[in-house]
Amino acid sequence: MTQKRIFSSLLGILVILGLVIAQTGWNKAEPWRPDQLLEPADLAETINTPGAAKPLIISVGPAATIKSSIGVGPGSEADNLAKLEKLLSKEPKNREIVIYCGCCPFKNCPNVRPAFTKLNELGFKNHKLLNLAKNLKTDWLDKGYPAVE
Repeated sequence: MTQKRIFSSLLGILVILGLVIAQTGWNKAEPWRPDQLLEPADLAETINTPGAAKPLIISVGPAATIKSSIGVGPGSEADNLAKLEKLLSKEPKNREIVIYCGCCPFKNCPNVRPAFTKLNELGFKNHKLLNLAKNLKTDWLDKGYPAVE
């Protein structure tokens, strides 16, 4: 093989490798699995069912609006992630936990990904993310689900 051919082949491989790396970066996987998304109707039913085991419900957004939830503040801020870690410090790793935000459309939310990642890093095994596709108002409040009065 000539040097020109070797160079051309290497250049082609580098271009393909670059495209693969770029594609992987654009399609980053979410920190949760699909089975870790909880539908609002399911959480509302659990909250409304007397005697049902209740998960620890944590707001990682601007307000703790869902009945019995605890707010730690927006999950995009380091201080609030520290509050989340402190809140969970005495919880068993198999504790049922649900986090939510609902500040904006789910795909754009700056708060749920850092908070969910923190739960993964802390070793929790039974945590879910409330699937608020549009926002808390549309997907929870407008449906009459349990809220703080």
